[in-house]
Amino acid sequence: MSPDGKWSIGELAELAGVTVKTVRFYSDRGLLPEAARSYGGHRRYGPEALDRLRLIRSLRTLDLPVPDVGRVLEHEDALEEVVAGQLRELGTQLAALRWREAALQLLQECTPSERADRLRLIGAVTAPPSTAVLARFWRRWLPARLPARLTGAIIEQAVPQPPADPTPAQVLAFARLHVLVTGDCDGGELCQPAAHQADKGYRPAVLYDGLGEAYELAGKQLLAQRPPHEGEALDCFVSAYAGSHGTRDTPDFRRMLSGQLAMDPRIDHYWELTAEVSGPSQPMPGAAHDWLCAALDIRAARSAA
Repeated sequence: MSPDGKWSIGELAELAGVTVKTVRFYSDRGLLPEAARSYGGHRRYGPEALDRLRLIRSLRTLDLPVPDVGRVLEHEDALEEVVAGQLRELGTQLAALRWREAALQLLQECTPSERADRLRLIGAVTAPPSTAVLARFWRRWLPARLPARLTGAIIEQAVPQPPADPTPAQVLAFARLHVLVTGDCDGGELCQPAAHQADKGYRPAVLYDGLGEAYELAGKQLLAQRPPHEGEALDCFVSAYAGSHGTRDTPDFRRMLSGQLAMDPRIDHYWELTAEVSGPSQPMPGAAHDWLCAALDIRAARSAA
């Protein structure tokens, strides 16, 4: 150290084990203030600059961007927020890498004749994939003027979240799901059922309030591997339709409902792909709906007999 207690830029760089270019870079960006200038206009640094430079290097070793390093240097309590932000970003990057790895395995495992089709499917989604297109499908498929709270609850339950560590089969299922919901209806399986059509006199809010409870009850039966049967779940299911239609749950209504649901457009393929993406741990609403329809058909058949 010189008699005035200051270091030159070269001396500071040598003490810190960095290049002069590195010291100049941080100085020019205001992260490493100079203590003074020599008579010749050269930068001079005090002992505190060495500690600050070492802290900067530690933060940069963690790959923190220079603006974030500046925030931490100015406000020590900003470190927690900056670290949390970096962890979120790393989580996204790791999820993308795992998704890409599974996609590459999918291509590696398929036959040459399948490769072009799978490349097309995989190329249609980002890594990690976004669920926005699935949410848009449900907003379009659900009845108009459904309360926002119900729409949000239905979308949360019906839209599968991409697995954190997907298998090749899950990548393929999600890609196929993406293609399915971006296709046109054209009178096919993605058209709305009768209960969604405004001119049928239904009250969709009453219907979906009741269906949510019915699906939850049926889901417990599915987890217990019980076959479709009469009981609380079916009663709740029928009551949801009856209440939405302003009528009572009667044997005649159950027969009518059984026939109507049998003719309604269905989104079975959506639920099949969703089950592949999510796994078997939680029954999907589609599986619960099928269980309830089967229970209703059994009841209607008995009533007719």
